[in-house]
Amino acid sequence: MDGENCSSLTEFHLLGITNNPVIKAAIFIMFQVVYVIILVANLGMIILIRMDSQLQTPMYFFLSHLSFCDLCYSSAIGPKMLVDLLAKDKSISFYGCALQFFIFCVFADSECLLLAVMAFDRYKAISNPLLYTVDMSSRVCSMLMAGVYLVGMVDALIHTTLTFHLCFCGSNEINHFFCDLPPLFLLSCSDIQVNELALFTVFGFIELSTISGVLVSYCYIILSVLKIHSAEGRFKAFSTCTSHLMAVAVFQGTILFMYFRPSSAYSPDQDKMTSLFYTLVIPMLNPLIYSLRNKDVKGALEKLKNKRWF
Repeated sequence: MDGENCSSLTEFHLLGITNNPVIKAAIFIMFQVVYVIILVANLGMIILIRMDSQLQTPMYFFLSHLSFCDLCYSSAIGPKMLVDLLAKDKSISFYGCALQFFIFCVFADSECLLLAVMAFDRYKAISNPLLYTVDMSSRVCSMLMAGVYLVGMVDALIHTTLTFHLCFCGSNEINHFFCDLPPLFLLSCSDIQVNELALFTVFGFIELSTISGVLVSYCYIILSVLKIHSAEGRFKAFSTCTSHLMAVAVFQGTILFMYFRPSSAYSPDQDKMTSLFYTLVIPMLNPLIYSLRNKDVKGALEKLKNKRWF
């Protein structure tokens, strides 16, 4: 491939969600509201967990990091998408595109692994509550989170490096609203077999580890719950897990659909809708799911509301 063609591209042009002005206006209003909810809900969750002494437990420590991941990867995509809905110039620089994808990949990968860590945390809390605070000490929790972010950064670095070393010698128009792998692969005139192999092996390993970790943890959780004699105790144990299971099912389902298909099955319009769901809708839903179904969080909010300075 001609080296000059590979290096001459300095920017991409994002085609966005749609060119219909009426639909653009409706989408802008709707997702502006969605992004504001993301900011308020996730920042509020983080601040609330940090401020309330009753929420200083491993479960809420991980939940605050879940909100942080949601906030970071949605913010890498949401503001640019909203601006492009109104702007005539939808360009993004080559390095800006790489940075956007890198940030998105770091925190999306971290969220995948974090969901497995949260399932393990629930298993420890239910199977042996007396030793829970010992097994899940602050040091253990910090080490688990450090590992989660480290794996996310390594995976993101691999995919970003491989993708942005491809030759883009034709059109620079990305048929998407952010820099993602499938539309970038379509623009490349290089052989993408190595990229696809890396996606299915490295990211596939992360997905397999996450799903396996969640399934194994919940198998042990079910066995532990069945040993509880009272129906009320069993219900309480299961109720602490339903929010987490909802988050896992929604997030993992969309990720598997988006990235683990042959490139021939890529459909730009359909995948834009899917991408909107996991980049903006899920980060909005997660804090709402956990707060609306959680008595401790609602109690902390009530205490905060009753403070005079509030």
